[in-house]
Amino acid sequence: MLIVKAPIINGLGKTEGCKKAPDKILETLKEIYSNENGKIIEGEKIKINDVNIDRDNLEESYANLSKKAKEVFSANDSAVFLGGDHSITFPIVNEFAKKFNRPGVIIFDAHADCMHDFKPATHEDLLRALISSGFPVANIILVGLRSVYADEKEFLQKHKINTFSMKELFDNLRKSCDLIMENARKFENVYVSIDIDVIDPAFAPGTGYAEPAGLTSREFLYLIQRLKRLNNLKAFDIVEINPEKDVNGMTVKLGAKILGELI
Repeated sequence: MLIVKAPIINGLGKTEGCKKAPDKILETLKEIYSNENGKIIEGEKIKINDVNIDRDNLEESYANLSKKAKEVFSANDSAVFLGGDHSITFPIVNEFAKKFNRPGVIIFDAHADCMHDFKPATHEDLLRALISSGFPVANIILVGLRSVYADEKEFLQKHKINTFSMKELFDNLRKSCDLIMENARKFENVYVSIDIDVIDPAFAPGTGYAEPAGLTSREFLYLIQRLKRLNNLKAFDIVEINPEKDVNGMTVKLGAKILGELI
């Protein structure tokens, strides 16, 4: 398993602490002996790569991330990118789409991230940026939405984005998971992006936009463990964990727990 540290932030001044997340998560991962499938993590040969980041040159940092993602997708069966905020997903998925046939993306997020049209893409408009760049709208699945602006709702409906709201998930989590997996099987290769705010802030308080009434950590692990059974999963990212806003390290520990389940 390759882990790529990508502590890039472009959150309009709201995600500064997220740059500390990769190191904090990897440090905490050392405390986890095995994941829930019984796979030993302690002593596991985990390869870690870094992205060359220039804090004073955001465009160059994204260019370096794109270059790294291209290298990763050319040489590895699977990888996890640790952000940073959700803006990192845009360049990574663009490279993913260039490399793999019939690409699909599953985005776990409390928000739709399609309100604006910034350049480069921020953590608030990565979905709009993906669609504008030509990523096939039929190959996008949004999971966990529970705070959507009117303009975003109109955008999602206009482009017929496949969404699973938090309300739908709660009505029947198992059935929703079955449907997500059924849709994901239509893609030849799948990328999964995990914005930690899909999880309720009672379990993940360390994030910039904490939205109440989200998934429990147990419910999210159920979903991710089910998705791991898919044969077409290629890569993941974990984003929006902000250690500066965390409480007793809860969110960082959850990030490490999720990472352990992906290994």
